[in-house]
Amino acid sequence: MRIRILGAAAGGGYPQWNCNCDACARAWRGDATPQTQVSLAVSADGERWVLLNASPDLRAQILATPELQPGAAGRHSPIAAVILTNGDVDAIAGLLNLRESQKLSLYATGAVLGVLDGNSIFKVLNAELVERRALSLDMPIDLTSRDGAPLGLRVTGFSVPGKPALYLEGQDIGAHLAERSENTIGLAIEATATGKRFFFIPGCAVIDESLLARLRGTELLFFDGTLWHDDEMIRAGMGTKTGRRMGHVSASTTIEALADAGIAHRIFVHINNTNPLHRPDSAEYAIARAAGWEIGHDGTLVEVYPHQIRLYKQQTRFW
Repeated sequence: MRIRILGAAAGGGYPQWNCNCDACARAWRGDATPQTQVSLAVSADGERWVLLNASPDLRAQILATPELQPGAAGRHSPIAAVILTNGDVDAIAGLLNLRESQKLSLYATGAVLGVLDGNSIFKVLNAELVERRALSLDMPIDLTSRDGAPLGLRVTGFSVPGKPALYLEGQDIGAHLAERSENTIGLAIEATATGKRFFFIPGCAVIDESLLARLRGTELLFFDGTLWHDDEMIRAGMGTKTGRRMGHVSASTTIEALADAGIAHRIFVHINNTNPLHRPDSAEYAIARAAGWEIGHDGTLVEVYPHQIRLYKQQTRFW
Protein backbone atom coordinates (compact mmCIF):
# COMPACT_ATOMS: atom_id res chain seq x y z
CA MET A 1 0.00 0.00 0.00
CA ARG A 2 1.31 3.44 -0.97
CA ILE A 3 0.23 6.72 0.65
CA ARG A 4 1.14 10.10 -0.79
CA ILE A 5 0.60 13.31 1.18
CA LEU A 6 -0.83 15.62 -1.46
CA GLY A 7 -1.27 18.50 0.97
CA ALA A 8 -0.31 18.93 4.63
CA ALA A 9 -1.64 22.38 5.50
CA ALA A 10 -4.91 23.37 7.13
CA GLY A 11 -7.66 25.34 5.42
CA GLY A 12 -6.24 28.25 3.42
CA GLY A 13 -2.89 26.52 2.91
CA TYR A 14 0.56 27.78 3.84
CA PRO A 15 1.13 30.62 3.39
CA GLN A 16 -2.43 31.87 3.43
CA TRP A 17 -3.17 34.31 0.65
CA ASN A 18 -3.77 37.27 2.99
CA CYS A 19 -1.44 36.47 5.89
CA ASN A 20 2.01 37.80 6.68
CA CYS A 21 2.48 36.32 10.15
CA ASP A 22 6.00 35.21 11.06
CA ALA A 23 5.57 31.72 9.61
CA CYS A 24 3.85 32.92 6.43
CA ALA A 25 6.39 35.71 5.92
CA ARG A 26 9.10 33.07 5.70
CA ALA A 27 7.21 31.31 2.93
CA TRP A 28 6.49 34.54 1.02
CA ARG A 29 10.18 35.43 0.94
CA GLY A 30 11.21 31.91 -0.05
CA ASP A 31 12.69 30.78 3.26
CA ALA A 32 10.06 28.06 3.81
CA THR A 33 8.31 25.60 1.54
CA PRO A 34 4.64 26.37 0.76
CA GLN A 35 2.15 23.62 1.59
CA THR A 36 -1.24 22.98 0.00
CA GLN A 37 -4.44 22.10 1.82
CA VAL A 38 -4.69 18.66 3.35
CA SER A 39 -5.40 15.55 1.31
CA LEU A 40 -3.89 12.09 0.98
CA ALA A 41 -3.86 9.68 -1.96
CA VAL A 42 -3.69 5.94 -1.25
CA SER A 43 -3.29 2.96 -3.56
CA ALA A 44 -3.09 -0.78 -3.10
CA ASP A 45 -1.54 -1.44 -6.51
CA GLY A 46 0.21 1.82 -7.44
CA GLU A 47 -2.11 2.27 -10.41
CA ARG A 48 -5.56 3.12 -9.05
CA TRP A 49 -5.72 5.79 -6.39
CA VAL A 50 -8.22 6.90 -3.77
CA LEU A 51 -8.27 10.48 -2.52
CA LEU A 52 -8.88 11.12 1.15
CA ASN A 53 -10.64 14.48 0.95
CA ALA A 54 -10.73 16.69 -2.13
CA SER A 55 -8.68 19.80 -1.37
CA PRO A 56 -9.37 23.13 -3.08
CA ASP A 57 -5.76 22.77 -4.27
CA LEU A 58 -6.44 19.44 -5.98
CA ARG A 59 -5.52 20.53 -9.50
CA ALA A 60 -2.14 21.82 -8.32
CA GLN A 61 -1.66 18.61 -6.33
CA ILE A 62 -2.31 16.51 -9.43
CA LEU A 63 0.17 18.60 -11.40
CA ALA A 64 2.77 17.89 -8.68
CA THR A 65 2.03 14.15 -8.48
CA PRO A 66 2.82 12.04 -11.57
CA GLU A 67 0.96 9.03 -10.15
CA LEU A 68 -2.31 10.97 -10.40
CA GLN A 69 -1.84 12.24 -13.96
CA PRO A 70 -3.51 10.71 -17.04
CA GLY A 71 -1.68 7.64 -18.31
CA ALA A 72 -3.71 6.66 -21.37
CA ALA A 73 -5.00 8.36 -24.50
CA GLY A 74 -8.19 10.39 -24.34
CA ARG A 75 -9.90 10.94 -21.01
CA HIS A 76 -8.17 9.00 -18.29
CA SER A 77 -7.34 9.34 -14.61
CA PRO A 78 -5.75 7.00 -12.08
CA ILE A 79 -8.11 8.53 -9.48
CA ALA A 80 -10.83 5.93 -8.95
CA ALA A 81 -12.54 7.13 -5.79
CA VAL A 82 -12.78 9.89 -3.20
CA ILE A 83 -13.58 9.60 0.51
CA LEU A 84 -14.68 12.65 2.50
CA THR A 85 -14.15 13.02 6.25
CA ASN A 86 -16.26 16.16 6.65
CA GLY A 87 -18.14 18.85 4.77
CA ASP A 88 -15.68 21.69 5.29
CA VAL A 89 -14.63 23.73 2.28
CA ASP A 90 -11.07 22.40 2.44
CA ALA A 91 -12.40 18.82 2.20
CA ILE A 92 -14.99 19.15 -0.57
CA ALA A 93 -14.15 22.12 -2.82
CA GLY A 94 -11.70 20.04 -4.85
CA LEU A 95 -14.58 17.90 -6.09
CA LEU A 96 -15.31 20.68 -8.57
CA ASN A 97 -11.96 19.88 -10.23
CA LEU A 98 -13.24 16.36 -10.96
CA ARG A 99 -16.19 17.39 -13.10
CA GLU A 100 -14.81 16.62 -16.56
CA SER A 101 -16.78 13.48 -17.48
CA GLN A 102 -14.74 11.06 -15.37
CA LYS A 103 -16.10 7.96 -13.67
CA LEU A 104 -15.60 8.04 -9.91
CA SER A 105 -17.05 6.60 -6.74
CA LEU A 106 -17.59 9.13 -3.97
CA TYR A 107 -17.85 7.94 -0.35
CA ALA A 108 -19.08 10.02 2.59
CA THR A 109 -21.45 9.83 5.52
CA GLY A 110 -25.12 10.53 4.99
CA ALA A 111 -24.70 13.91 6.66
CA VAL A 112 -21.92 15.01 4.30
CA LEU A 113 -23.70 13.62 1.25
CA GLY A 114 -26.65 15.71 2.39
CA VAL A 115 -24.41 18.80 2.31
CA LEU A 116 -23.47 18.02 -1.28
CA ASP A 117 -27.07 17.32 -2.22
CA GLY A 118 -28.11 20.64 -0.70
CA ASN A 119 -25.72 22.69 -2.84
CA SER A 120 -26.58 22.65 -6.54
CA ILE A 121 -23.03 23.50 -7.62
CA PHE A 122 -22.03 19.88 -6.97
CA LYS A 123 -24.42 18.79 -9.71
CA VAL A 124 -21.51 19.47 -12.06
CA LEU A 125 -20.45 15.96 -11.00
CA ASN A 126 -22.61 14.03 -13.42
CA ALA A 127 -24.57 11.45 -11.40
CA GLU A 128 -24.28 8.99 -14.29
CA LEU A 129 -20.51 9.05 -13.90
CA VAL A 130 -19.94 9.90 -10.23
CA GLU A 131 -21.78 7.58 -7.87
CA ARG A 132 -22.32 8.85 -4.33
CA ARG A 133 -22.08 6.05 -1.78
CA ALA A 134 -22.99 6.34 1.89
CA LEU A 135 -20.51 5.34 4.58
CA SER A 136 -22.16 3.86 7.64
CA LEU A 137 -20.16 4.50 10.80
CA ASP A 138 -18.11 1.57 12.13
CA MET A 139 -19.12 -0.60 9.17
CA PRO A 140 -16.13 -1.73 7.04
CA ILE A 141 -16.69 -1.44 3.30
CA ASP A 142 -14.51 -2.66 0.45
CA LEU A 143 -13.84 0.19 -1.95
CA THR A 144 -14.67 -0.27 -5.61
CA SER A 145 -14.44 1.86 -8.72
CA ARG A 146 -17.54 3.35 -10.33
CA ASP A 147 -17.82 0.17 -12.40
CA GLY A 148 -17.55 -2.10 -9.36
CA ALA A 149 -13.93 -3.21 -9.73
CA PRO A 150 -12.28 -3.89 -6.32
CA LEU A 151 -9.58 -1.37 -5.41
CA GLY A 152 -7.86 -3.59 -2.85
CA LEU A 153 -8.72 -1.27 0.03
CA ARG A 154 -11.20 -1.51 2.88
CA VAL A 155 -12.37 1.59 4.76
CA THR A 156 -14.05 2.01 8.12
CA GLY A 157 -15.39 5.43 8.98
CA PHE A 158 -15.84 6.30 12.65
CA SER A 159 -17.06 9.40 14.42
CA VAL A 160 -14.57 11.61 16.24
CA PRO A 161 -15.33 14.65 18.42
CA GLY A 162 -15.88 17.60 16.14
CA LYS A 163 -18.40 20.12 14.88
CA PRO A 164 -20.35 20.99 11.71
CA ALA A 165 -18.58 22.87 8.92
CA LEU A 166 -18.13 26.60 9.55
CA TYR A 167 -20.76 27.60 6.99
CA LEU A 168 -23.27 25.23 8.62
CA GLU A 169 -22.84 26.49 12.16
CA GLY A 170 -25.98 27.58 13.97
CA GLN A 171 -26.53 30.00 16.83
CA ASP A 172 -26.18 27.11 19.28
CA ILE A 173 -22.74 26.06 18.01
CA GLY A 174 -21.32 26.25 21.53
CA ALA A 175 -23.21 23.09 22.38
CA HIS A 176 -21.74 21.21 19.38
CA LEU A 177 -18.00 21.93 19.52
CA ALA A 178 -16.94 18.39 20.44
CA GLU A 179 -19.93 16.26 19.59
CA ARG A 180 -19.80 12.87 17.91
CA SER A 181 -21.84 12.77 14.74
CA GLU A 182 -21.51 12.09 11.01
CA ASN A 183 -20.17 15.61 10.47
CA THR A 184 -16.57 14.76 11.46
CA ILE A 185 -15.13 11.30 11.00
CA GLY A 186 -11.82 9.52 10.98
CA LEU A 187 -10.89 6.75 8.57
CA ALA A 188 -9.20 3.39 9.03
CA ILE A 189 -7.83 2.29 5.65
CA GLU A 190 -6.78 -1.34 5.23
CA ALA A 191 -5.05 -3.14 2.38
CA THR A 192 -7.24 -6.20 1.87
CA ALA A 193 -4.33 -8.31 0.59
CA THR A 194 -2.15 -7.84 3.67
CA GLY A 195 -4.43 -6.61 6.44
CA LYS A 196 -2.09 -3.66 7.04
CA ARG A 197 -3.89 -0.44 7.87
CA PHE A 198 -3.47 3.18 8.87
CA PHE A 199 -5.62 5.94 10.36
CA PHE A 200 -6.42 9.34 8.85
CA ILE A 201 -7.93 11.89 11.26
CA PRO A 202 -7.41 15.42 9.88
CA GLY A 203 -9.90 17.02 12.26
CA CYS A 204 -10.51 16.16 15.92
CA ALA A 205 -11.66 18.35 18.81
CA VAL A 206 -10.82 16.06 21.74
CA ILE A 207 -8.87 12.84 22.24
CA ASP A 208 -11.33 10.98 24.44
CA GLU A 209 -11.05 7.48 25.90
CA SER A 210 -12.95 5.93 23.00
CA LEU A 211 -10.61 7.36 20.38
CA LEU A 212 -7.55 6.53 22.47
CA ALA A 213 -8.65 2.91 22.71
CA ARG A 214 -9.17 2.76 18.94
CA LEU A 215 -5.72 4.14 18.17
CA ARG A 216 -3.76 2.24 20.78
CA GLY A 217 -1.04 0.08 19.21
CA THR A 218 -1.65 1.19 15.62
CA GLU A 219 1.28 1.25 13.24
CA LEU A 220 0.59 4.45 11.29
CA LEU A 221 -1.43 7.57 12.09
CA PHE A 222 -2.01 10.81 10.20
CA PHE A 223 -3.50 13.23 12.74
CA ASP A 224 -4.85 16.75 13.15
CA GLY A 225 -1.97 19.15 13.82
CA THR A 226 -3.85 22.39 13.23
CA LEU A 227 -2.55 24.53 16.11
CA TRP A 228 0.29 24.06 18.57
CA HIS A 229 -1.47 25.96 21.37
CA ASP A 230 -5.22 26.29 21.77
CA ASP A 231 -5.00 30.10 21.78
CA GLU A 232 -2.29 30.31 19.12
CA MET A 233 -4.23 32.44 16.63
CA ILE A 234 -5.21 34.89 19.35
CA ARG A 235 -1.60 35.19 20.54
CA ALA A 236 -0.46 35.82 16.98
CA GLY A 237 -3.13 38.46 16.38
CA MET A 238 -4.41 36.40 13.46
CA GLY A 239 -7.87 35.61 14.79
CA THR A 240 -10.25 35.52 17.73
CA LYS A 241 -11.00 31.80 17.92
CA THR A 242 -9.33 29.09 19.95
CA GLY A 243 -8.55 25.69 18.52
CA ARG A 244 -11.41 24.21 20.53
CA ARG A 245 -13.81 26.73 19.01
CA MET A 246 -12.66 25.61 15.55
CA GLY A 247 -13.00 21.93 16.44
CA HIS A 248 -9.30 21.09 16.72
CA VAL A 249 -7.27 19.72 19.62
CA SER A 250 -3.86 21.38 19.96
CA ALA A 251 -0.81 19.45 18.79
CA SER A 252 0.95 19.95 22.12
CA THR A 253 -2.00 18.27 23.85
CA THR A 254 -2.04 15.47 21.29
CA ILE A 255 1.63 14.66 21.85
CA GLU A 256 0.97 14.22 25.55
CA ALA A 257 -2.33 12.34 25.13
CA LEU A 258 -0.88 9.79 22.71
CA ALA A 259 2.58 9.47 24.28
CA ASP A 260 1.86 6.05 25.79
CA ALA A 261 -0.53 4.77 23.11
CA GLY A 262 2.08 2.58 21.43
CA ILE A 263 1.63 4.18 18.00
CA ALA A 264 4.63 3.24 15.89
CA HIS A 265 4.55 6.03 13.29
CA ARG A 266 2.80 9.39 13.78
CA ILE A 267 2.48 12.24 11.29
CA PHE A 268 0.88 15.64 11.83
CA VAL A 269 -1.19 16.99 8.94
CA HIS A 270 -3.73 19.83 8.61
CA ILE A 271 -1.14 22.25 10.00
CA ASN A 272 -2.35 25.86 10.26
CA ASN A 273 -0.35 28.73 8.78
CA THR A 274 0.34 30.12 12.29
CA ASN A 275 1.67 26.83 13.64
CA PRO A 276 5.43 26.87 14.43
CA LEU A 277 5.59 23.28 13.20
CA HIS A 278 6.07 24.84 9.76
CA ARG A 279 9.46 26.10 11.02
CA PRO A 280 12.13 23.38 11.45
CA ASP A 281 14.16 25.80 13.57
CA SER A 282 11.37 26.30 16.13
CA ALA A 283 11.36 24.86 19.64
CA GLU A 284 7.94 23.36 18.98
CA TYR A 285 9.21 21.48 15.94
CA ALA A 286 12.05 20.05 18.02
CA ILE A 287 9.62 18.98 20.76
CA ALA A 288 7.38 17.20 18.27
CA ARG A 289 10.27 15.40 16.59
CA ALA A 290 11.76 14.38 19.93
CA ALA A 291 8.39 12.89 20.84
CA GLY A 292 8.46 10.74 17.70
CA TRP A 293 6.18 12.79 15.45
CA GLU A 294 6.88 13.50 11.79
CA ILE A 295 5.68 16.81 10.38
CA GLY A 296 3.68 16.28 7.21
CA HIS A 297 4.93 17.85 3.97
CA ASP A 298 3.46 17.92 0.50
CA GLY A 299 4.84 15.06 -1.56
CA THR A 300 5.82 12.79 1.33
CA LEU A 301 5.47 9.13 0.36
CA VAL A 302 4.76 6.33 2.83
CA GLU A 303 4.99 2.70 1.72
CA VAL A 304 3.33 0.08 3.91
CA TYR A 305 4.68 -3.45 3.50
CA PRO A 306 3.69 -6.61 5.41
CA HIS A 307 6.69 -6.29 7.72
CA GLN A 308 7.80 -2.68 7.55
CA ILE A 309 6.81 0.91 6.81
CA ARG A 310 9.00 3.26 4.78
CA LEU A 311 8.68 7.04 4.65
CA TYR A 312 10.33 9.17 1.96
CA LYS A 313 10.64 12.94 1.81
CA GLN A 314 12.22 14.32 -1.37
CA GLN A 315 13.56 10.88 -2.26
CA THR A 316 15.24 10.51 1.14
CA ARG A 317 14.17 7.59 3.27
CA PHE A 318 13.40 8.56 6.88
CA TRP A 319 11.96 5.29 8.22
